[in-house]
Amino acid sequence: MPHVLQPSQGERFRLTLNSDGVSHPTENILSVATLVLGLVAFISTFWPAAHVVSSWAGTLGFAVGMFSQYVSVTTPQRSVNIVGLVGSFVGAALGIAHGGFLP
Repeated sequence: MPHVLQPSQGERFRLTLNSDGVSHPTENILSVATLVLGLVAFISTFWPAAHVVSSWAGTLGFAVGMFSQYVSVTTPQRSVNIVGLVGSFVGAALGIAHGGFLP
């Protein structure tokens, strides 16, 4: 396993969710959707008037993230899922605290 610690000079660093070499388009889309919903939910908590967006995006992100975590195949997908899930949870919680799901 020396290639793990020191990759060969010919290999470039690639940021990919398919670390096993197989394409997983459905799992990748779910992971990225979880991350986007988590970011939207978290960022919208900075404006208390956007509590509806934060609550719904957080709840949807949490549901999509849990399913994505269930079907994920690779460790990078799981890492992206965790970041999205935490953002979704915080966004949903603060959105509910600021006013809930309805305007």
